[in-house]
Amino acid sequence: MIHDLLRPCAPRTTRTAVAALTAIAALTALAGNKAFAQAARLPAPIEKALSRAKVPRDAVSMLVVDAGNGKPVPRLSWRIDTPMNPASVMKVVTTYSALDALGRDFTWKTKVILDGGTSGGLLNGNLVVQGGGDPKLVVERLQALLAQVQAGGARVIRGDIVLDRSAFSVPPTDPGEFDGEPLRPYNARPDALLINFKTLVMTFTPDLPSGRALVRYEPPLAGVQVGASVPMVRVARCGDWRSELRASVENPVNIEFLGTYSSACGEKIWPSAYADPASFAARAIEGSWRQLGGLLTGTVRDATAAELAMLRSTGSLSGEKPAVRFEHQSPSLLEVVRDVNKYSNNIMAQHLFLTLGLQGGLGQPKTGTLESARTALAAWWRKSLPGTTPPVMDNGSGLSRSERITAASLSALLQHAARSPLAADLADSLPVAGVDGTLRERGKSVAGLAFLKTGSLRDVTAIAGYANGNSGARYIVVGLVNHPNAPAARPALDALLEWAVKDGKL
Repeated sequence: MIHDLLRPCAPRTTRTAVAALTAIAALTALAGNKAFAQAARLPAPIEKALSRAKVPRDAVSMLVVDAGNGKPVPRLSWRIDTPMNPASVMKVVTTYSALDALGRDFTWKTKVILDGGTSGGLLNGNLVVQGGGDPKLVVERLQALLAQVQAGGARVIRGDIVLDRSAFSVPPTDPGEFDGEPLRPYNARPDALLINFKTLVMTFTPDLPSGRALVRYEPPLAGVQVGASVPMVRVARCGDWRSELRASVENPVNIEFLGTYSSACGEKIWPSAYADPASFAARAIEGSWRQLGGLLTGTVRDATAAELAMLRSTGSLSGEKPAVRFEHQSPSLLEVVRDVNKYSNNIMAQHLFLTLGLQGGLGQPKTGTLESARTALAAWWRKSLPGTTPPVMDNGSGLSRSERITAASLSALLQHAARSPLAADLADSLPVAGVDGTLRERGKSVAGLAFLKTGSLRDVTAIAGYANGNSGARYIVVGLVNHPNAPAARPALDALLEWAVKDGKL
């Protein structure tokens, strides 16, 4: 299931390993005031790695601060006031500001209204589904809510299922505009009624007696024809199984496989963004409703502007008091933050960002738009980190060419987090070097000693977080590279991290 794809089995850092981070002293004045002189040079291992990558030093920003005393002096300070594209490292800004502004126990609510009379399992009217911006309404949770509705007196709907997605207002965009990969799940766009991340998850299971691989789909999508199996070939090893399937997933109403599946591959899971994301919620809700045994005489559709106005004023489409309401509560914000940071989930991060705008606060209007989110985060930054250089925000996920932040500002935010009651919560959410998340295969030489958010885009590679030195000292480590050869500069960031853990000196 897609929930499991977000949480691969791996050990996580203990509270003990991060609890000491709460002792980190405040240093909000670090950002934006040029308090520390730039180093004359970078450590030799970093210089060598940059040279091999053919990345000049003026494309790099690095900062290592001893966080264990009241007046920390940086062990390394390199171009820390230069605005840089941080890629997914920007998720640290979004997740920490959300934790601080909304609280770790904040939840999103998805509501269902039976807008009509019920008798003997029949709803004579419409069923309204109101999205609240839940970033983790996966198929299991959706179907649990619909099953509750059916058990509560509505198995047959003599009317429509009407969707209210007005909590967020995000302009429609081409899902492939960022990198030309519209069917990559990371390119899915926010939706107040986000079902299963707008992702179709296909599971391929070999069935040796039939000589075919059986295909299971989640969620069920109404009106979509799917291939139930694919011919299987017996081979000694599993190759490029996705290419061998010759999948046709670009047609939103017909998914088929023209190739074969190798028996040596065992069971495989393939998540794919749906070709028509605008219709995904409607298809998934109708498909799930019918799969659970429910009947529907009408259609599944978005609410009209007039219906939305009526919902806001009276709580129903008809203006009459709704008969029954059902409600599903999301996992806590803390759990969502862990998914966002450990596995760098873009759409969940964007939902957190939009929720800052939706919830308002600090005198801001309550609308879930990118503009209101930027305004809310800017207000939070001014209140929490006065005197520091604020970031340039786009969508809050780092999946952007325009977002910018300085190493000094990242360090100031990490200092603020470390001295707050949320210190362990944020540190726990970060990937652990050599252990889990996006760092599972990196930082083996310092495994378990560093807790960092990673970032990677074309022309960008980055890290930011906390590291425990061999001496017992604790550091904030930030490394940002913006250059066409940035992917080749990852060893330089690994060298930076290792230098910090070894308590390196210039």
